[in-house]
Amino acid sequence: MAIVKFESFLKRVFEATGISSQTELASALNINRSAITQARKKDSIPDKWILKLYKTFGLSPDWVESGSGPTFLKKSTPDDSMFQNIPKVRARLSAGGGSFEVGSEIEGYYAFRKDWLTTKGNIKKMVLMDIFGNSMEPELKDGDTILIDESQKDILAGAVYAVGVDDTIMVKRLEKHPNKLVLLSDNKDYSPIYLQPSEIDSVRIIGKVIWICREFR
Repeated sequence: MAIVKFESFLKRVFEATGISSQTELASALNINRSAITQARKKDSIPDKWILKLYKTFGLSPDWVESGSGPTFLKKSTPDDSMFQNIPKVRARLSAGGGSFEVGSEIEGYYAFRKDWLTTKGNIKKMVLMDIFGNSMEPELKDGDTILIDESQKDILAGAVYAVGVDDTIMVKRLEKHPNKLVLLSDNKDYSPIYLQPSEIDSVRIIGKVIWICREFR
């Protein structure tokens, strides 16, 4: 028997909530991992799961079950659960020559465990952004989504940051050299960018990259 309904359900929920495994889903639903295995074999979605996803993440029951209609009926608040919604903005970070797509419009929200986020930085200052280009391969690939903590602006040598240079934004490793700032790419086909003191004022440290999400293709 083809397992279609359940796999579509998993894909929708993973994309909307930021949950990345069936084990994490079991934790969010407060069920045993084996219950997910049984539901998958039956190719069915228990009603109580749909209700729990609505209460925890604000997901529309119709959308959870069928994929039709709006994804969210409400936004969860910090007191709703153990999860925190992080906004994903329309702007894209270039792993290449620079992106002019710098809009701050929010496209949606993705949920993460609060206890995990607090170990990484300031929850209130976190944002998700997509990247495009191949200058940071193999660490970061075209189409990846990254989590950025905008409160972490102090440069740690070799760490990856979202940075703005003039009217463009990009993702690079940063290093401070005497009287200059260096923007490094992991892809050796791209040369380092050396910014002299007179140019450093044009650089905006947007925040430190603390997490990456990638879909298999």
